[in-house]
Amino acid sequence: MPKTKPPMKAKPYSQMTTAELRHVTRRFDDPAYQPPTQPMTPEDRKMEALAESLAAVAKRGGRPRIGLGAERVQIALERGLLAAAGDYARRHKLSRSKLIAEALKMFLAHAA
Repeated sequence: MPKTKPPMKAKPYSQMTTAELRHVTRRFDDPAYQPPTQPMTPEDRKMEALAESLAAVAKRGGRPRIGLGAERVQIALERGLLAAAGDYARRHKLSRSKLIAEALKMFLAHAA
């Protein structure tokens, strides 16, 4: 029965000659090379799910939806009223849209 040799330990890359390095790394030159993979761990799956959800949010972009969402409308306002609304909104650190929405909510609550 022939004796089998124990497998040789790989020489560290830093101690290989140029020819040895070329021989051991030739598989990486193939554009179709696919490194071996391992099954994902539960922690890996959690991280992947988190990354996918963050990517979906980033792809969707824009402001978060409030209520049924927002719709852009074009309205005509007297210039003086618009200027006064803009001044009030700036002083109270509101957007004009937020100011007008709040005013409509108050009006509709009072009218009901």
